Amino acid sequence: MSPSASDRHPHYSRATLWLLATIAGVSVANIYFNQPLLDDFRASFPANAWLIGAVPAATQLGYAFGMFFLAPLGDRFDRRLLILLQLAALGVALIAATAAPTLSVLIAASLAIGVVATIAQQAVPFAAELAPAAQRGHAVGTVMSGLLLGILLARTVSGFVGQYFGWRAVFGASVVATIVLAVVVITRLPKSRPTSTLAYGKLLGSMWHLVLENPGLRESSLTGGAMFAAFSIFWSVLTLLLAGEPFHMGPQAAGLFGIVGAAGALAAPLAGKSADKRGPRAVISLSIALVAVSFVIFALSGRSIAGLVIGVIVLDIGVQAAQISNQSRIYALKPDARSRVNTVYMVAYFIGGAVGSAVASFAWHALGWTGVCLAGLAATGLAGFSHWRGRVEIASQAE
Repeated sequence: MSPSASDRHPHYSRATLWLLATIAGVSVANIYFNQPLLDDFRASFPANAWLIGAVPAATQLGYAFGMFFLAPLGDRFDRRLLILLQLAALGVALIAATAAPTLSVLIAASLAIGVVATIAQQAVPFAAELAPAAQRGHAVGTVMSGLLLGILLARTVSGFVGQYFGWRAVFGASVVATIVLAVVVITRLPKSRPTSTLAYGKLLGSMWHLVLENPGLRESSLTGGAMFAAFSIFWSVLTLLLAGEPFHMGPQAAGLFGIVGAAGALAAPLAGKSADKRGPRAVISLSIALVAVSFVIFALSGRSIAGLVIGVIVLDIGVQAAQISNQSRIYALKPDARSRVNTVYMVAYFIGGAVGSAVASFAWHALGWTGVCLAGLAATGLAGFSHWRGRVEIASQAE
């Protein structure tokens, strides 16, 4: 980092970036901890076994709610304060889940966990704010690597702890991690500068105007949503593929693929650096091509673990590189509204993921693994079309 950059951005440092990455990873992991524990929940609450699926559903619903209603506050208030308040609320919700005497309490606690675990949506824009423009992609990539590792490894860690210590120990361990993280935030994380004075209602309403006024935000959101749809199409049915011929593997095997997918998370900072040097558009183009190649590999690997492993690595690198580059783009569009543009983008991103999961289920039952791969290629094609159309619009405006 050059001295001039350090002078203009005194709080930008490697240590701060990795702290933000840790905040993002630890917080978002709470969204996925419950997924490998459904059988354990069923054993603890046999009278309400038919409602077990409401636990992860409530968590995801809460996350969507928190992303829309809490994440934009980062433009209005000090993000450090918001992170601390959400960590405190997360600790309370996790304690409630740990001690839940009934399934109803566990579902309610899971909803609350989802709402306040959106801390990651403060950490990523915070990194973009702290970094000088020439290093913004690298900063976002570093923090996103923590978030992605949290997503990919949460199920593996949860399954291991749950198997040997019980499901309550998973939430209890997360309480301890949350308390430690809050102490580090108090002592190490700098304050941020609010960039908006809008009232809360107007702050939320302004997101619609940001969509209308910024074609780059619309393009990035559609491209990102389509890429995450492709990602979800694969991961939603991997367990079903591994359970059948010729693999006959259980859900733990699918969880281990998350460790393989961590390659994509580790590549995130490199993708950010590439976006800084070559521009995000070039990286996104390459990323779309990689995802398309991954589904070709998957189509040829319906009976090959080695092929699936290679495909997962290519898929995750492609999706995560596109994610970093898209976010690097949108944070430059409206520097005084980074939390709100991030909210718009991430809402579109998760809508894409939900649609991808639904499409995957239909494709699997209709055409099997071949149908899943075709659906993944179709989602990738939509991302490519959105990206191409955005390039054409920019060229026409330049003329």
